[in-house]
Amino acid sequence: MINIKRIYNPADDKDGFRILVDRLWPRGISKKAAKLDLWLKDVAPSNELRKWFAHDPERWDEFQIKYREELKNKKDLLNQIMDIERDGKKITLIYAAKDQEHNNAIVLQDVINDFKS
Repeated sequence: MINIKRIYNPADDKDGFRILVDRLWPRGISKKAAKLDLWLKDVAPSNELRKWFAHDPERWDEFQIKYREELKNKKDLLNQIMDIERDGKKITLIYAAKDQEHNNAIVLQDVINDFKS
């Protein structure tokens, strides 16, 4: 099972294996407070795509298409996440965006679930 959670929400034992999926370290969060098991910054959108999107909901549909394209070249990282899940661990993809409905973790979660089926 793969969940998503904003890094500014308190870590919980129920999160399981916590993976930060942002390219940049979240502002105002210490590594200790983040309680991460892994930081997969290379699975995040490219700097160009991240800057273009700028969390603009009007660009959401196009962002999803472009990010999915980028993820096609990152199957090794997707497999790394799925291997952790196959080991029986619950996974929580951690992101920093304020917008809980338009962020890369949502797309990544969907792509992994599609990849598994």
